Amino acid sequence: MFGIRHRLAVACYQGWLRYYQWRNPQVRFGNNVRLKGLPIFAIAPSANVTIGNDVTFISHPAANLVGLSKRCSLAADSEARLAIGEGSGFSGVSIYCTTEIVIGQFLVCGGNVSIWDTDFHPLDYAARRRNDRGAIVRKPVRIGDDVFLGAQVIVLKGVQVGDRAVVAAGSVVTRDIPADEIWGGNPARFLKKTDQPRPAILENPPTA
Repeated sequence: MFGIRHRLAVACYQGWLRYYQWRNPQVRFGNNVRLKGLPIFAIAPSANVTIGNDVTFISHPAANLVGLSKRCSLAADSEARLAIGEGSGFSGVSIYCTTEIVIGQFLVCGGNVSIWDTDFHPLDYAARRRNDRGAIVRKPVRIGDDVFLGAQVIVLKGVQVGDRAVVAAGSVVTRDIPADEIWGGNPARFLKKTDQPRPAILENPPTA
């Protein structure tokens, strides 16, 4: 019985995705994008969104037992650019793009990660009173290939995270992280180098 319910749920999620693609041509999906639970997509008609092959979005708490507090949500404002590389996986992620967010290939996100390129509100109190949207600071975010963001990590505006970097659970990333480094804390700080040799399969990929 469980197997039947699971197959029906998967068919429902993939059907929803096909319908969303049909209604929202500004979002370009690669092959084999997988949904486990229904995400929230709030994509402006003039946004430019690309999701690569083999990307997974987990929004159902039973599909990730770390304890998801929310569904995956992707928001992109007018004229914003959001690009997600192939093979990346998300569980209860919150991505809010007002200018540009570029995520590389094979990103692994722990549960409830947030990636934002905006402060959402002005830092100046007078601008907040006036609801001055023009005073909000927005800066692009770039995340490299093979990055691992632990559960509850928050990546803030203007940050670049280098290839193969690791960010410890619960960290708040406020500045750039170089490639092949492990960072953690609030705000996140350098902890050590990863010191991991590149696997032979990546150095010498099989040929056809």
